[in-house]
Amino acid sequence: MKNMNYLKIAATGTAAFLISTATGFTVMAGAFGTETTTPEVSGYTAEATPEVSGYTLDSAGTVTVSEDVAEDAAATASLNMVSGGALDTTDMFTSRDLEQTADLSEAQKYTIADGQTIKITSEGVYVITGTAANASIVVEAGDEDKVQIVLDGVSITNDSTPCIYVKSADKVFVTTTSTENALTVTGTFTADGDTNTDAVIFSKDDLVLNGTGTLTIKSTDNGVTSKDDLKITGGTINITCTSDALEANDSIRIADGTINIATKKDALHAENDEDDTVGFVYICGGTLNVESDDDAVHATTIIQIDDGELNLKAHEGLEATWIQVNGGTINIEASDDGINAAYKSAKITPAFEITGGYVTIVMGSGDTDAVDSNANLILTGGTLDITAQSAFDYDGTCQKTGCTLIVNGTETDTVSNQMMGGGMGGMRGGRW
Repeated sequence: MKNMNYLKIAATGTAAFLISTATGFTVMAGAFGTETTTPEVSGYTAEATPEVSGYTLDSAGTVTVSEDVAEDAAATASLNMVSGGALDTTDMFTSRDLEQTADLSEAQKYTIADGQTIKITSEGVYVITGTAANASIVVEAGDEDKVQIVLDGVSITNDSTPCIYVKSADKVFVTTTSTENALTVTGTFTADGDTNTDAVIFSKDDLVLNGTGTLTIKSTDNGVTSKDDLKITGGTINITCTSDALEANDSIRIADGTINIATKKDALHAENDEDDTVGFVYICGGTLNVESDDDAVHATTIIQIDDGELNLKAHEGLEATWIQVNGGTINIEASDDGINAAYKSAKITPAFEITGGYVTIVMGSGDTDAVDSNANLILTGGTLDITAQSAFDYDGTCQKTGCTLIVNGTETDTVSNQMMGGGMGGMRGGRW
């Protein structure tokens, strides 16, 4: 038997926690007005715990919700986030992630100049204005410091170094005011020691892009890179680049904003080449317009789309191990596979799943598939409107219990398989 302090679970429309006590496990739901005592969880022994990720449980069994947790729950309540999906959406965004204006009451203000490096070493809000060449904003703060860079009419053009470089911090926010801002690198990027700083905005830690203005990025390599999580929650972002436009190791998360991308490689790319259990893309709002010579959206593990408008013109539209569409409007024009559920992660069975939303796929001629799954198809809701010579190519099983299916202008209940592989069995894509 194992000791377990707590197990966090999700419930529709609210948060629910299974909290262990000395006598058993109690499900605390909603605002904790409902309590249901459950018997001992098989394989685990109950053990009292003083704290559960923002929730305090005292000896009398009273649960106190921390202010941060309450604020985050209130802020995300308006987002169209689906619980119980491929990803746990409980902690996708904090309230500060979703705030589009910064608190400037104690902000420090700088006007950037040619050849200048503005070095930020501590937590705070920093307002940047001005036009400069070969200048940089460098963040080298503490591991628990949150830094907010407010771009207030900034234009930086560099030859070979990032315009914004985050060496260390807990999280960095890049927030635009209601202004036009431009960050450009025109030449070949130079490394910083062992770090290949190959993006106009390059961060070793968590990065959030938001605001009320416009940020235009032009790059000879990547546009924006985060070595942890990358979130976009507002503003207008225009990226033109030759490599990945938005790149992250752990995840890319989009809640809102208008994102316009033209790239020679992937528009969104979430991958850690040393760990195939991470690297997901989550979208629950905003507008994404892509023209890509490779993948529009690429993830190692999961792509989950709960809402938003995606207009994707690419070699492949969506590529990951498990692709789940629960809502939104997705328009794909592709020259290879429109949607490709492939073995990117060894921890998940490939699957394309649609439970809601409207997906339109228009394929080019030749050896192309609108939906290609190396294992399974799960069609339970929404609408899938396909124009293609080959609508489906799957190697596992197809579960169709819903979903309006239109193929070449005709509504049908038949899921035709281009390549009858059948060798992968009936395993459903799922959490690892």
